[in-house]
Amino acid sequence: MVENNELRKAGLKVTLPRVKILQMLDSAEQRHMSAEDVYKALMEAGEDVGLATVYRVLTQFEAAGLVVRHNFDGGHAVFELADSGHHDHMVCVDTGEVIEFMDAEIEKRQREIVKERGFELVDHNLVLYIRKKK
Repeated sequence: MVENNELRKAGLKVTLPRVKILQMLDSAEQRHMSAEDVYKALMEAGEDVGLATVYRVLTQFEAAGLVVRHNFDGGHAVFELADSGHHDHMVCVDTGEVIEFMDAEIEKRQREIVKERGFELVDHNLVLYIRKKK
């Protein structure tokens, strides 16, 4: 029922595909999922939701503020629920794994840099591209 309330709060009609996709994003072990990942997970769960529907619903969710879309370099778009506070990302260039992190010192320094240059920080997105040391 939580999903129904979330959809209504976002101004979206409660439909079975929307509920299933929101449940999948909420319960998935992987926090950052592509439309194809969502589609595969739904198919594995025996849900009959088409790939085009998944794309359309994720776009609607993004417009409604339920999910955030990330377009990391060298990869396709991934989505995450917009239920957590600000955080930054590390993306492994070898595996595509996305790792979230939050560092108060980095956040503080970014605000200082902006202020030193006479600006106001409106928003930011920090992505570090990484690989395992050999």
